[in-house]
Amino acid sequence: MLRTIFSIGLFAVLGLIALKFIFGIFGFAIGLFMWLLFAALKVALVGLVIYFIIRIVSPDTARRLRERWSGPSM
Repeated sequence: MLRTIFSIGLFAVLGLIALKFIFGIFGFAIGLFMWLLFAALKVALVGLVIYFIIRIVSPDTARRLRERWSGPSM
């Protein structure tokens, strides 16, 4: 009976160590993902601003860019 109690305790401690290790790795991965997401959003916003400036200054160039990336509009 004492052996069973110690083995359950050992597995509980090993499980806690494994969870700490796994969530530590996931924490790093989630942080990296969030950083990449915010970097992509910043790039997208800069591209959007540039596109709107081109659309105001030269609508024909904006139409050609839109056709290049999305295909011709009908």
